[in-house]
Amino acid sequence: MTAIQNKKTFLIYTGIIIVAVILINLVSRNFFFRLDLTDNKMYSLSPSSKSVLKKIDDLLTIKIYFSENLPGEYGNTRRYLQDILEEYEAYADGNLRFEFYQPDDDEELATEAQKYGIQPVQLQVIENDKLEIKRVYMGMVFLYEDQREIIPVIQTTTGLEYDITTKIKKLVDKQRKTIAFATIDDQTASNDNIANLLRETYNVRNIKLSKPIPKNIDLVIFNGVEDSLSSDEYNNLREFVIRGGNLLIAQGRVKSNLRTQRASLIKSNIFDLLDEFGLHVEDNLVLDQICSNVTVSQNRGFFQINTAMSYPFFPLIRNFSDHAMVSGLEQVSLLFTSEITPDSGAAVIPLFKTSDRSGVMRNPFNLSPIDNPALRRLREPGKIVAAYATVQADTAAPTGQIILIGDSEFFTDNGGGRSNENFVFVMNAVDYLIGDSNLVALRSREITTRPLKEIDDSAKARWKWVNILLPALLVIGLGLIQWKREARRTKQLEELYD
Repeated sequence: MTAIQNKKTFLIYTGIIIVAVILINLVSRNFFFRLDLTDNKMYSLSPSSKSVLKKIDDLLTIKIYFSENLPGEYGNTRRYLQDILEEYEAYADGNLRFEFYQPDDDEELATEAQKYGIQPVQLQVIENDKLEIKRVYMGMVFLYEDQREIIPVIQTTTGLEYDITTKIKKLVDKQRKTIAFATIDDQTASNDNIANLLRETYNVRNIKLSKPIPKNIDLVIFNGVEDSLSSDEYNNLREFVIRGGNLLIAQGRVKSNLRTQRASLIKSNIFDLLDEFGLHVEDNLVLDQICSNVTVSQNRGFFQINTAMSYPFFPLIRNFSDHAMVSGLEQVSLLFTSEITPDSGAAVIPLFKTSDRSGVMRNPFNLSPIDNPALRRLREPGKIVAAYATVQADTAAPTGQIILIGDSEFFTDNGGGRSNENFVFVMNAVDYLIGDSNLVALRSREITTRPLKEIDDSAKARWKWVNILLPALLVIGLGLIQWKREARRTKQLEELYD
């Protein structure tokens, strides 16, 4: 009888355990937590990604075509991709499914992957102690309703969450907002790098300021000008902001040319318009000891040598405000930027400044990177070089928004448009201005640069002597401790055998 009861009790407990395990697994599919101790939480989904997932109202299928037995770093990428997609699936409330496929030895799968636009790539791998070229697949396709997006090659985990969330957002957003690059009649600067980046998320078009700005334009991006606007161009731009439009403008006060090392002041009525909105651009160039380099050719006897030299006219901005659109940014690059002085009575917020080793240069301008005394007198506090302003004509009118950068070449392909660091700020600014800020925090998560903290000369000297003396003092200290121990042991032995 006892044996039967024990068997019955055992079966009951076993059944309870099995049911509990099943319930725990069912619950954990949607309710879980992850302890992520990395600085930028790179192994956890950001709130931005979660908010995008909530917009999915139909089944979104992700097909991943990924080869097996890849070299170490690519194998790690596959594991990271698997982990992060499991989180996407968990937070999508059943509206997202993903599956991995291995098309290497399956001709049908390989054809399917290539039909989606995922082509094999060549990698150098070591097999059987030989270096071989291997064709592998490392791409994914997103299928939603009758639309699709692809990431053709996934070679690194850096920026992967941003890429995935951007593709999903592009699929689920019902109405894409429209951004316009505005130009005047004689303007020829190219903005293709930034325009192509914005097309991933928005409708992008080009307009002429000589015609009224259409009301379906959510944001206007405007490059710096070197002459005055016509009355139509001036009035159209002003009316756009007054009626509640959003303007992202790059405008400096000085036209500079590094090749000729010459500069001249820009005389334009665009500064009158900016003054009206509380943003005054000073007639100067800002210099900063924390800066980019330029390559300078110098004669050394019969030879000409190219040397990289610091060029304070190209500031590297690392001093940001606590505003949402610059939160998490690490660096922005500027070229020949002017100082911005906000009107005390206007609703203006500085966005970033130069460092506390700055200076300004006024006309006449000396742009030479060699033997230039102005480059050695950089002791002034940081200068504002980008600011955000709001404009409201009256209490009943909608609020217009302006972001001004004091670098006229900030958007151009030959200027700031070459810098990946600047792209992050531009995308953040665009998202913020048009009220679509889901990706702002996510975009700034990735590590772009982590410069060493600058220290003054006295601190450098102090740490130099610490590095020289401390190891020697530690060795001497350990030697004294060991000597005392040996002396104590010798004394104990002498007392024992005497």
